[in-house]
Amino acid sequence: MSIPTQRNKAYDILREMGVARSKELFSRGIAPSTIRRLVDQGLVERISRGLYRLADATPSAHTALVDVTKCIPRSVICLLSALAYHGLTTQLPHQIWVAIHPKSRRPQVSLPVRIFRFSGPSLTEGIDIHTIDGIDVRIYCAAKTVADCFKFRNKIGIDIAIEALRNYINRRVGSIDELWHYAKICRITTVITPYLEALT
Repeated sequence: MSIPTQRNKAYDILREMGVARSKELFSRGIAPSTIRRLVDQGLVERISRGLYRLADATPSAHTALVDVTKCIPRSVICLLSALAYHGLTTQLPHQIWVAIHPKSRRPQVSLPVRIFRFSGPSLTEGIDIHTIDGIDVRIYCAAKTVADCFKFRNKIGIDIAIEALRNYINRRVGSIDELWHYAKICRITTVITPYLEALT
């Protein structure tokens, strides 16, 4: 039985993982020179610093969320990007919006990301795990995302927050009780109450 070459082994790993960080490839015996050679030959794509996928891989609608998750493992997809994932907005964000811990070092990535710093329960509550392209991606649930949009209404616009709330209610994405729970966590019960009363 022939021993697989470094190139074939790297191919197999990337086919299996979809997206791999350089340290994941190194830990499985792939030399940096092999990765560089595959990139130079156009067979592997360098997505961001230390992040790779096969050049002929077919991206899904949410592949960018996977790329950011691999670059910033403890981040959570939030606000406009989470709204788009849940189908609660007509906006198509050009950046991936992510939440990180207030004391986390600002990620050094070449991907188009917008960083928000959440703290306490606002950071840790309402996280759902969605498997996209074989990778577990942390995304705030729909109710938490709507609450977050009212909390950050000055950054994203109150119109987007209202649209998200209307879609959440009309499409019965979640319950009002669940939304109220996250409104308390985000401390926006006073802000969201008039809109809830108008839409329900």
